[in-house]
Formats: sequence, structure tokens, C-alpha cells
Amino acid sequence: MSKLYLVPDRSDMERIRALAAEYGCAFEYNDFFLPKVMEDPQKQKEIIENYRMSQKPFPFETDTMHGAFFDVTIHSDDPLIRDASMLRVRQSMEIAKSMGLKGVVFHTGRLAGFRAAGYLQNWRDRNEAFFAELAGQYPAQQIYMENMFDEAPDILAGLAEKMRDVKNFGVCLDYAHAMLSKCPGREWIEALAPYIRHIHINDNDLQNDLHLAVGAGTLDWQEFDSLIREYRVEAPVLVEVNGYEAQKESLQYLKRHGIYPMERERE
Repeated sequence: MSKLYLVPDRSDMERIRALAAEYGCAFEYNDFFLPKVMEDPQKQKEIIENYRMSQKPFPFETDTMHGAFFDVTIHSDDPLIRDASMLRVRQSMEIAKSMGLKGVVFHTGRLAGFRAAGYLQNWRDRNEAFFAELAGQYPAQQIYMENMFDEAPDILAGLAEKMRDVKNFGVCLDYAHAMLSKCPGREWIEALAPYIRHIHINDNDLQNDLHLAVGAGTLDWQEFDSLIREYRVEAPVLVEVNGYEAQKESLQYLKRHGIYPMERERE
């Protein structure tokens, strides 16, 4: 299993392909969540064919993709919005199936900070029903639910616990998103550890979602490493930064400091 993932750039595939080969990285595709691409089957085919011809270092079967998330609200009380959201998610799964990808990442889509009991119950019940059905329809693909700007991990953890018997459903911990909340990293990882199947990392200033190279912001990566190892999380990590230079800088930082999933230097 690949332990590291990069976001490929079709305009710079030669360098990113070489970087991926050097560090043993698979790819997570960020081309398909844009509405203009979701609306254009021909464009989807062109993108997929472009990747097929790119001589990437690993087969599609090791790769993942980011599914639709703009305005996706599975839990909406408005049936038109709910149906449109479900359509976009299903389109994402169809693309992943056609490529033979390992998994697809979706967002929680919650209103951050809004914790009315009825709203949270509705969010959990509708997401549980929809994604449990979806997982059964796409057994060859993993489905990862990512925290977006959630203020705490408890709601996502509650959904994951309800779906613990769905073998191809799990949590994608976006550590940079988590660190934008007021909730400490330990609480996030402790609550979600049993369900984490995928991880996203990048850096920021603890105020804004900047997607800086790992080590270029203010996040405490030694704490991240210690917590992931303490709670025995074993999940692949996407270095979710764009561009060859930021990707290379991130991978070098992880390796130099022995940050998960890199091996620590033996003393």
C-alpha cells in the first residue's frame, strides 16, 4: 500500500512523476470536483486519457480522487438541493469506478459551528443512509469522509461509529482543517483514530486554510507525528499542496524530521 500521495499537475507531469517515483507516492486527483468538469463528460474523458498517457509510476488502482464538494449538502431539507448533491456524489463515484481508483474523498458539508440538535441528527441520519447505500453500490472503492471546517470531531466520529460495519467507509482526517478549530489536535486524533483511513496534510497560520508546504507555516508537526503514532493510526497521507516545488519541500521536510509516514531515524 502506498503511504504517500501527491496531487498531480497535468502541466508538469514529468517532474511530479519523477518526484512520486522517488518517494513512492501514489496520486490523488483534484481535477474532477469542479462543476464545469462534472458537467462535461468529454472533458472528463480527456483528463483521464491524459493521465493514462502520462507514464505515471503506479497504476490507477493505488490512486484516489477528491469527489465533488462545492455546495454538496446531502442532509438538506430541500429535495432539489439534496437530489443535486446526491447526483454530484454519484458522478464522482462513477468517475472513480471507470478509472479503477482505490477511493474517493468527500466533505462533511456541515454548517460549521451550527450545533442545533435537530440539524446534527438530520445530518447524521441522512449521511448514514446515503453513504451506506453508496458503499454497497461501489464495493471496489473506498469512501472517505473529510472534516472541512468542523469545529470539533465528535459529529464526524459519531457518523463513523454508526457506519463502523461498512467496510469501505472511513474518515479522512484533514489535519490542517482540524488545526483551524479551537479543538486541540489530541482531541481530534483521539476521537477519530479508530476510523481514520486516509489523511490530508498541509500547513497554515492557524487562522486560514492556506495549503502551504509542510513546514512553511505554524502547525506543530512533531505533535502531529507523536499523536498519530501514539494512537496507532495507520493510514496513507496526501501531501495536499499544489505544484512541484511545494511538494518537494514538503516531502523533504517530512523525511528530514521523520514525520509520519516517514520513518524516524534510529538513535
